[in-house]
Amino acid sequence: MPAWTDVRAPDEHSEGTRSQVLRWLKRIGEPVVANEPLLELETDKVTVEIAAPVAGVLREIAKREQEPVAPSELLGRIEPRAAGVAEPGGASERTPAGAAAAQQVPRPRGLSPAVRRMLAERRLDPASLAGSGLGGRITANDVLRHVAREEAPPAARPAAPTVEPAGRLVPHSPMRRRIADRMVESLLHTAPHVTTVFEADLGAVLAHRARHRADFERRAAPLTLTAYFLAACVDAVREVPEANARWTDAAIEFHDRLDVGVATALGERGLIVPVVRDVAALGLFEIAQQLADLTARARADRLTPGDVRGGTFTISNHGVSGSLLATPIVINQPQSAILGVGRVEKRVVVVSRDGEDVIAIRPRCYVTLTLDHRVMDGERANRFLETLVARLERWSD
Repeated sequence: MPAWTDVRAPDEHSEGTRSQVLRWLKRIGEPVVANEPLLELETDKVTVEIAAPVAGVLREIAKREQEPVAPSELLGRIEPRAAGVAEPGGASERTPAGAAAAQQVPRPRGLSPAVRRMLAERRLDPASLAGSGLGGRITANDVLRHVAREEAPPAARPAAPTVEPAGRLVPHSPMRRRIADRMVESLLHTAPHVTTVFEADLGAVLAHRARHRADFERRAAPLTLTAYFLAACVDAVREVPEANARWTDAAIEFHDRLDVGVATALGERGLIVPVVRDVAALGLFEIAQQLADLTARARADRLTPGDVRGGTFTISNHGVSGSLLATPIVINQPQSAILGVGRVEKRVVVVSRDGEDVIAIRPRCYVTLTLDHRVMDGERANRFLETLVARLERWSD
């Protein structure tokens, strides 16, 4: 066998995450350029392009599309180009017809390299496709759906209905299917879920935010309420370390560091949980800065596998979309707890002033802790929320 170069999956891997080959961008026998996208791997969290490690010709595909992939597993092999051989696609190999075709295929901005290649291979004008990504961006699935519709034989196309159809079928994306699997596994087959509910007065937090919001924004760190909840979790975890632990068959494992995943909605694409690292070592500004960066990259589909692995605790701020209370919020395995934050709204409450009970209007929200009952009991969960709420209600500079 000639001296071929292996193409392998990344060795960095999220715990409990499955990877599979989404699609090959080259076929066996096709020339490749070093660092050119060769294939895409997809997990339940991110899609990763695997680039060609060397220039040459793709000689072997070891993992077909939709096949599962383990870290460092062999994906394929490339026969490196011999010294002095022209670069694939270079001037010496491009025919006039090929050059003309290349000029006719648009290279729109804002598309991933994989999508640009798929459009070029199929001679598609991006203006003819409807994008489902962020801001109308065309995704690889958009291209595949368009091609499937165009290539369907006439017999396969449904006849014109005589009545309005009752509905439509939307195939599951790999991310949506994996989210469903993980939710069922966590709730029904792994951890006994219990939820406790407290109410928090955010008057002190909102006053602090009003004083510092403009300064944070000038320094590119939008000051969201989620940042305050991350900071308050530090006090709560110190009081109840079981919330930052995991169940194993032999023992409860307590984590030395608090790495908080923040559930981030991606619209119809699903949900992803990027992780803010070592929250206990960060100030409020650093937390806000990291949150802004992770959220922006999540919604632009630019997270890496390292951004979503290794979380030890999770926050779901479902209140940003209007929810008052959500229960149970399914635990992100193998963690032991997840904090839920409801919508902040003005509520009429009884407060004590100068020893008298008076009616007041206060900004309040519900907070929940859904816990793995194997790791902690209700009393400890209540203690966690009691500490969290006290930190929020006594916030000061």
